[in-house]
Amino acid sequence: MMAAMATTRRADMFTADGKPSDDDPREHGPRLGDERTTLVESLRCQRLTLELKCADLDADAMARRAVEPSTMSLLGLVRHLAEMERATFRVLMAGADVPRLFCSDTDRDGDFDGAVPDPEVVAEAWDAWRAEVDFATRFVAEAPSLDITANDPLNLHGSGGGAMSLREALVGIIEEYARHMGHADLLRERIDGRIGQ
Repeated sequence: MMAAMATTRRADMFTADGKPSDDDPREHGPRLGDERTTLVESLRCQRLTLELKCADLDADAMARRAVEPSTMSLLGLVRHLAEMERATFRVLMAGADVPRLFCSDTDRDGDFDGAVPDPEVVAEAWDAWRAEVDFATRFVAEAPSLDITANDPLNLHGSGGGAMSLREALVGIIEEYARHMGHADLLRERIDGRIGQ
């Protein structure tokens, strides 16, 4: 019984045999790199995992909520991670004075609450996420060192209320993605049975 179930479950994985392949965009990246290369590659794979988990879904599926009372959905995760990318790289590290994308002081959960089954909302979320990823990718590539710091006086990014290095910011955003990719696995499995790898 368990062997039959494992075979069936394995067939629902994103690549047919559940093994690394040319079909999986997370494979064949740089290996044995220096610290920056390693962190950037880890973040690249997390970002690709988000895209993989959301592939081929319509607006209704993207906005489908987990279970009550949770407001979590794949669309909400895209919006939330766009907010986290923006807050980490554009606001904290680059010091830009820009508004939040989906949240506000009066709607702190706007990233998830506003994740409604509308194709325009889905497109807007992906556009925002990609813009923030592009900014972050350029910022990290152009940074002279992972030792550059930014001030986080309110401890919004886990600095303890002080300076935070680009190194710490990268580790923090990788942790943020990793945490939510577990959620994405469960959300996608609930939508169509496809399971993570």
